[in-house]
Amino acid sequence: MRTASLTIRNIPKPVLDRLKVRAARHRRSMQGEILDILEMASLEPETRLTGAAALARVRALGLVTPGDSVAMIREDRDRGGG
Repeated sequence: MRTASLTIRNIPKPVLDRLKVRAARHRRSMQGEILDILEMASLEPETRLTGAAALARVRALGLVTPGDSVAMIREDRDRGGG
């Protein structure tokens, strides 16, 4: 696969700061985070899911999670997961 380089100039500091926070939250480099953002933005609209569409797909698959996050954490901890 061919790759290319891209230079972005004059990024406003607030935008840069938010990107840094987002990259850290996802445990990625800035380059990795920006590449992920570009990949998601480049998808055709019909391949992107809205939150509602994603939820509908999960429900159609019959997947469920407990509504109580405390119970989920305790269960994971009791199994030795954390």
